[in-house]
Amino acid sequence: MKDVTSSDQLSRIVIDGYKSIAHCDLKMGSLNVLIGANGAGKSNFIGFFRLIATLLDHRLQSLVGKAGGPDALLHFGRKQSETLKGELFFGNNGYKFALEATNDNRMMFQREALWWNMSGDKGVTSGHFESQADQHKTGIKQYTLPIMRRWRVYHFHDTSESAKVKQIHRINDNDYLREDGSNLAAFLFRVQKNHPSHYKRIIRTIRMVAPYFGDFYLRATPDNQDSIQLEWTEKDHDIPFKASELSDGTLRFILLATVLLQPEEFMPSAIIVDEPELGLHPYAINVLAELIKSASHEHQLIISTQSVELVNQFDAEDLIVVDKQGGSSTFKRLETASLSEWLEDYSLGDLWKKNLLGGRPQS
Repeated sequence: MKDVTSSDQLSRIVIDGYKSIAHCDLKMGSLNVLIGANGAGKSNFIGFFRLIATLLDHRLQSLVGKAGGPDALLHFGRKQSETLKGELFFGNNGYKFALEATNDNRMMFQREALWWNMSGDKGVTSGHFESQADQHKTGIKQYTLPIMRRWRVYHFHDTSESAKVKQIHRINDNDYLREDGSNLAAFLFRVQKNHPSHYKRIIRTIRMVAPYFGDFYLRATPDNQDSIQLEWTEKDHDIPFKASELSDGTLRFILLATVLLQPEEFMPSAIIVDEPELGLHPYAINVLAELIKSASHEHQLIISTQSVELVNQFDAEDLIVVDKQGGSSTFKRLETASLSEWLEDYSLGDLWKKNLLGGRPQS
């Protein structure tokens, strides 16, 4: 495992009683690639980061209501799991919480605390229905809460005609690239104007995968200067095309390249992506892997994948194998020493296909 590079990165995560995850205690590195079969629990692990964002945004009860009640979040419901717990550590500091179901189908904080390795849990509170971490007097919160608020869980699966990335949106919606990429045109407009070197790098990278691509055509919509829509031109031509004339794979790659090459001031504290390889050509997957590895030198990345081609581009120490045993998701890092002889003759992806790593469907 490549160790985290700063105290702004998650160094350890503990999850208890969340969906398919009965218990998970995992050391985190700068690059974390989850592999596993459909339904093993990769998406639930990624979803836990969305849960944290929901807690810190004081939207827990809204989430519980939309999910259909506490039993949808608790591992096999409240009859088997009394609490949903999380512990997140950033070097010497941490955030801990435990949620329990109430009789009126809400979830209540049984406990919420910040942690410092010199004095243990601080600012412990209980009995509240939305997070009170912001109100803690301890200085630990400045080393934990802002980091978690800057996590981004990107999800670029929707490239249909109605996908938000293809629609007109506000030109000033550009503080950061939204998780679904819906404000891509506004965000690129800002990058082009204020960070031209980053913008040119994004364009060059897109052309590696789509040689016909010329540039983005970024402008306010003619009938409303407050709006913008994603447009682009072909190489050596100046006729603008709409985003709907890009292939699904190309559009997804554009979104991923923008995430991984965005200027430092916009970079999330952790980049989290579920199945980034969807719809990508094998060559595009290779380019994507290089972008991921490069970004992980200074930033934390958490990726879940089912792509043998993508796994082939990483080191064994980067992988987290997700399996399901007795209805519960398990997470383990590989013992790289025991694989060294195999890796002389086979790629990581080959070993995964041969079921020598785990993370394959169980009969």
